[in-house]
Amino acid sequence: MTDPHRPATAAGTDPGGVERRAALAEALGKEVWPADRDRLVARVEESNAPDRVLADLRRLPGREEFSTVQDVARALGIGTEQERF
Repeated sequence: MTDPHRPATAAGTDPGGVERRAALAEALGKEVWPADRDRLVARVEESNAPDRVLADLRRLPGREEFSTVQDVARALGIGTEQERF
């Protein structure tokens, strides 16, 4: 039997991906969207975000525009709750 009080991770994600996506969301905020890679990188550089976040954003394709953190996560290969594997 499953413990109903045990923390769970949504299907299509893993705990590391959840943490990475949360760090991206925290560093980027809600006011930046839509944005391309350069704008996202500039945003996190201004906020002194963790090095991991900056490194992830620098890996994004340069000519693509992103509307949400989920868009960024998908481009980085981080699972989102909407994806089912």
